[in-house]
Amino acid sequence: MIDLHTHTNESDGTPTPGELVDRALSVGLEALAITDHDTLAGYDQAVEPARAGGLDLVCAIELSAKLPGKARSVHVLGYFVHQPPTSEFRNWVRELLASRRDRNIRLVEQIQKLGVPLQLEEVERVGRSLTGRPHFARVLVEKRYASDYEDAFRKYLDETAPSFVERHGPAVPLAAQRITSGGGVAVIAHPIRLGLRDPAAEESLVRELKDHGLGGIEVYHSDHTPRQVERYLGYAKKYDLAITGGSDFHGESKPDIALGTGRRGNVQVPRSVLDALRRR
Repeated sequence: MIDLHTHTNESDGTPTPGELVDRALSVGLEALAITDHDTLAGYDQAVEPARAGGLDLVCAIELSAKLPGKARSVHVLGYFVHQPPTSEFRNWVRELLASRRDRNIRLVEQIQKLGVPLQLEEVERVGRSLTGRPHFARVLVEKRYASDYEDAFRKYLDETAPSFVERHGPAVPLAAQRITSGGGVAVIAHPIRLGLRDPAAEESLVRELKDHGLGGIEVYHSDHTPRQVERYLGYAKKYDLAITGGSDFHGESKPDIALGTGRRGNVQVPRSVLDALRRR
């Protein structure tokens, strides 16, 4: 059993990279990919503990990208299954983090206009290498300006909230090109979250993403039902896409999702998935 979609406290998860490796070993995982958002810091810290424990650690990342000419955001997973990414890719990721911080500065300003005395520094203490909206939500709950995460997003952070600020992420073709030229495989993350109820429209978007340079699709995920898994396996075969899968484990911030097995045991990714990804 393997898990190719997990997060540490270097992005929006709660376990440290070392704790995640320990947990992976304790549940019997053969391989683990750390897919933190816009940062490789979690992977870098996990390399030595994983090597010491005999765990096959895969370098990966999750990027938020925009479809050209559309407002739709797509999450793109990048897997570097043979070797870590190039220095050029790492430099580009640092540029993404700078763009994210610019968004955070503007978001703080908008939240302050609503009468909330929030400071960027207190959110960044929680966010560490990467500060995103989940970290804003955590601080807003701690300061009692929201009752829980859902309330924080509804009042301040969601796209419909009065203080919402758009982040200028890369376009999907650029994200795919950067991952590929950096030595990786670009993968469509959790396709059910593309938000298209019509399977024909969903398939059309998957085909468009393939045309934009994405070479794989995340078939196994905690949000996917068995019927959806079969549908995504069909897309993978029809459009010659690599297959990936994982729990999308975040630790305490998503307590209903278990490492390796997802939500109530609905994720079981065989080792052959990673072997096939490496062969491609």
